[in-house]
Amino acid sequence: MPRVAPEMPDRLARCAFEVFAERGFRDCTVDDIAARAGVTKGSFYSHYPSKRAIVLAACNHYYRTYHQRVRTQLTSLVDPMQRLRCVLEHGVHTCVADRQTRVFTTKIFALSLKDEAVRAGWAQFYDTVRQQYVELVHAAVAAGELETCDPEAAVNLMLAAMEGVKLRAVFEPEIAAREQQAAIVEGLLGILGAAPQVAGRLVP
Repeated sequence: MPRVAPEMPDRLARCAFEVFAERGFRDCTVDDIAARAGVTKGSFYSHYPSKRAIVLAACNHYYRTYHQRVRTQLTSLVDPMQRLRCVLEHGVHTCVADRQTRVFTTKIFALSLKDEAVRAGWAQFYDTVRQQYVELVHAAVAAGELETCDPEAAVNLMLAAMEGVKLRAVFEPEIAAREQQAAIVEGLLGILGAAPQVAGRLVP
């Protein structure tokens, strides 16, 4: 069966995400996004009235895609620790190791300092992600696979550490290399109360 093309607003939002990740918000124009999507500028404006509108749409594209991928990866997992590790691995790969997403989310954060709507969208996404981690940690603690007396505080510290690694990667991209991802995940799990591992084995 032929592949059905996505609806134009979603297609424009995805293309905007790609272009913004490459060039930033300020250096990208509506013409750049329309060209990437293969439509005219007039067609673009029939879906989005302004550049700011497509910025918000690109942010929502990122938020929606992140959650969809996490749900897909968790579908077949039951064990609480496996589910937590899976989401952490996805977060590290997506937010830290993947340069396109890392650059885009860093730019979102910078833009949110000046734009209230961008800030509100980012805060809502961040709170949703944080709540998911809190629930996963509670489940792992209940299963006896984690030891932490305050899951909320542990998750807050873990997410702050992940953001710190992401910011460091702007200046030290080698720390986000594929071969470093497992070590980052183990470090973040340690913050959440997991026993340390070496080469996949528990440290005695």
